Amino acid sequence: MIITKKVVFIAKDDSIKELKSLLTDMVKPSQAEKGCLLYEIYQINEKPNTFVVIESWENEAALDGHKNSSHYAHYKAHFEPYAADKYSDELTALA
Repeated sequence: MIITKKVVFIAKDDSIKELKSLLTDMVKPSQAEKGCLLYEIYQINEKPNTFVVIESWENEAALDGHKNSSHYAHYKAHFEPYAADKYSDELTALA
């Protein structure tokens, strides 16, 4: 079963550059992982402190593999000082 998530990060006002760098460093290694169908990061034009990650994985095992990767561990160990908030939603494709 395909798993698709939207993860929103809101950077602290003085940490936009740092959070953007940390998140963009996740793109290439995540896209190269087995089972990754989509992994993209967007910055909201009207709210430059807000980043949206859209990711899709073939199944739970692929997502678990992502969560056990070295680049994910690096991100998890470093994002909190730069983020004012973070939340996620699972998405369902309608068509």
